Amino acid sequence: MHAPDAPGLLPRLTAFEARLGVLRGPRPVLVVRLPELERVAWRRGLRAARALERKATAAFSTAVSRVLRTGDLVAHDGGSDVFVAALLAPTRDGGAVAAPVDVRTALARIAAAMESATRLDVHAGWTTYERDADAGAFEALIERALARGAQERERYAFFSSVGHELRTPLASIRGYLETLLDDGVDARTRERFVRIAYNESLRLSRLVDGMFEISLLDLHATFPAPACASLPDALSAARDACAAAAAARGVGIEMEDVTPLQVAIDGDRLTLVLVNLIDNAVKHGRSGGAVFVSADLGDERFVRVHVDDDGPGVMASDRERVFVLGERGASGSHGNGIGLALVRLLAERAGGRVESDDSPLGGARFTVLLPRA
Repeated sequence: MHAPDAPGLLPRLTAFEARLGVLRGPRPVLVVRLPELERVAWRRGLRAARALERKATAAFSTAVSRVLRTGDLVAHDGGSDVFVAALLAPTRDGGAVAAPVDVRTALARIAAAMESATRLDVHAGWTTYERDADAGAFEALIERALARGAQERERYAFFSSVGHELRTPLASIRGYLETLLDDGVDARTRERFVRIAYNESLRLSRLVDGMFEISLLDLHATFPAPACASLPDALSAARDACAAAAAARGVGIEMEDVTPLQVAIDGDRLTLVLVNLIDNAVKHGRSGGAVFVSADLGDERFVRVHVDDDGPGVMASDRERVFVLGERGASGSHGNGIGLALVRLLAERAGGRVESDDSPLGGARFTVLLPRA
């Protein structure tokens, strides 16, 4: 294995690129970047930045010596925040790095060692180098690797959020069903447990439907075909769908009478929007409190539907963040990473929008603006 500062591997890593260029077939390339080094240089001085760079280089060297093989090539341009390793060893066996999962494992170990040594945020990623496609484009190769790493981290965060949300209703369903397998459960309790398990299965279904809707919306960027739905009917359906969760927390769902009118959105999607907003209010409002749903007819073009709760509310700094897929508010009290992101996507596709504000009840108010049919 070549040392990170071996002669010929310094300015712009030209020798590194030349070595890659003689290979045939794609080869994995690992990239680690410390973007905060520049900020350290500005705030604490060049000497502090260089000291951190030396720590990072030492950690990089130690980590790659443990996970890479003889014949692999590593490089770091002095004064740069980029560290690179190419898996060039002609044979790989046993615990050698070969498959993508092994590449990710090696990259994670290297990045973790550097983050531990410097206490700085580390950006890491990997890609493959192909002689014909990447010749003369080494900087683009680095950016591609880092972009891939960012995408994988985002995907991991999203599925972690999804897994957390799916785990709760699944655990509840399993617990009640295991109890029902006991012979000592009386008929009244059995019926109640079956009803609870059924309602939890509905909640699980809504989460899955939400993820499916997001996937479809991401795949089809065009606006949906014209559609319309009854707002009062959708409100009634949403209240029924959230009734079990509200009863479990002792929360009352109050709805203002709404003049019959048609909204320019598919009925199932309108119901899904309202279910997510009401369910969010029930979940994050005060236990034993109330959720109030009202509609403001506004003008002849739009209708505003308000969902108010009496919980802790949403901090002003988090009122955009709670609508981002996979994100939660800083307090962790709002947003499951799916529901509110789905509401925004569906509302915007229909030509409307959704926003968060303070509620007259003292908690959060979510308002969805939708065009009339």
